[in-house]
Amino acid sequence: MDRRAETTPEISVIAPVYNEVQSLPEFYRRVRQVLDGLGLSWELLLVDDGSTDGSTELIRHFAKEDRRVRPLIFARNFGHQLAVTAGLDYCRGRAAIVLDSDLQDPPEVMAELIAKWREGYEVVYAIRSEREGESWFKLLTASLFYRLIYRITDVKIPLDTGDFRLLDRQVVKVLRRMRERHRFLRGMSAWVGFRQTGVHYRRAARFAGQTKYPLRKMIKFASDAITSFSYLPLQLATYLGFAAAGLSILAIPIVVILRQSGMQAFLGQATTLIAVLFLGGVQLISLGILGEYIGRLYDEAKGRPLYILREAPEQDGAKEPEELENEFSATELS
Repeated sequence: MDRRAETTPEISVIAPVYNEVQSLPEFYRRVRQVLDGLGLSWELLLVDDGSTDGSTELIRHFAKEDRRVRPLIFARNFGHQLAVTAGLDYCRGRAAIVLDSDLQDPPEVMAELIAKWREGYEVVYAIRSEREGESWFKLLTASLFYRLIYRITDVKIPLDTGDFRLLDRQVVKVLRRMRERHRFLRGMSAWVGFRQTGVHYRRAARFAGQTKYPLRKMIKFASDAITSFSYLPLQLATYLGFAAAGLSILAIPIVVILRQSGMQAFLGQATTLIAVLFLGGVQLISLGILGEYIGRLYDEAKGRPLYILREAPEQDGAKEPEELENEFSATELS
């Protein structure tokens, strides 16, 4: 019998891990309970994103006790999106489910995602109908972000969805060939197309520990999302330029008339300084926006690997991620 066929599970669960030693035992128990209850063959890829709290040793322990657990240990912290990318690169299942290990996304929802997949859908995303344990500020900014990204991009990214989703093997093959550095995977999975649908669920509070997405990381994540899927910031720079020019044209005859009428407010250099400061601000904003896009081009041009693994499972005949870095041919969907 083909060894590769023997080691091909129906479902691959991809779980990024960063300092989740308190949550991991319960997470592993619930994932195993759900998938064993469905009678499916499965694998659990635990991607350790540079943990420092003992999560790495716990992942190795699970892998030793259960061959279905496959550890991927990063050489350092590379970030959540690249941890998911590594899981997609190494997963072997007919479908992959991306699921955070902090238990905010309940593993029990996987049964609903799999049911939709069996109906013929190739991307099944989980929609957050409720979010427990989060501040009003987090809820407000998240809501604004999803609605902003929905309006300014050509790709219609479903509202109120995170990375919790099921991806058919065909979709995984396509995503593996998309090797950009600044990744927004929920946008990428919407961009590829295929048959997609959503499942509503109630997002729980964290089981233990603290959030790994403080405000600074949220802003960077939003910046990556906008610059990856929209040219609107570049267009805004153009609009600001036209607006500044239009105001200047309108202001010239007004200032002439008011000066001729003898108004003291328009004598001296005050108006000139205000105009210079305004135009200088517009120019600096425009340069900053251009710099964001140029910086991303520079990162792509360097050609560094997306991530570095200290430990990785065997690929069982599949292509290594390093081979994917330089592949730009059309994806085979068979």
